[in-house]
Amino acid sequence: MMDAVITAGTRLAEALEAENQALAALDLNRAATLASVKIQASDAFAQAFAAAARIGARTEVGQRQVTADLHSRLQNLGAENRKLLESAIALQSRVIETIAGAALPRAHVPGYGARGQFRAPKQAPALALSARV
Repeated sequence: MMDAVITAGTRLAEALEAENQALAALDLNRAATLASVKIQASDAFAQAFAAAARIGARTEVGQRQVTADLHSRLQNLGAENRKLLESAIALQSRVIETIAGAALPRAHVPGYGARGQFRAPKQAPALALSARV
C-alpha cells in the first residue's frame, strides 16, 4: 500500500517541479496548463495517503529513507511553488494596474470653463479586460 503512496507522491513532485520551472521562466501559459496536472497529482496523492491511513499501512524498513526523502522533496517543492505563484500573481497584478492606469484619462488640471466655473473632471471611460490564463 505504501508503494501507491510513494508513486503518487513522486508524480506530485514531478508535477510541482514542472510547474515551478514554467513559473521561474515566467511561462505563465505553460504554468496554467500544468496546474491541472498538479491538481490531479495532488488529489491522487491525497487519496493514496488516505487509503493507506485507513488500513493502517506502515512504511517498511526499506522504504523509510525513500519516504523521508520524498517528504523533504515535496516540502521544498511546495514552498518554492508557493513563492513562485505569489511572484507570478504580483507580476500579473502590476501588468493589469499598468494597463488600467494607461486607460485612464490624464490628470485633470483645474481651471475655469465656460461661465467662470471650474471645469468638471473627466470621467474615466468604461473599461473591460479579458484574459485567458
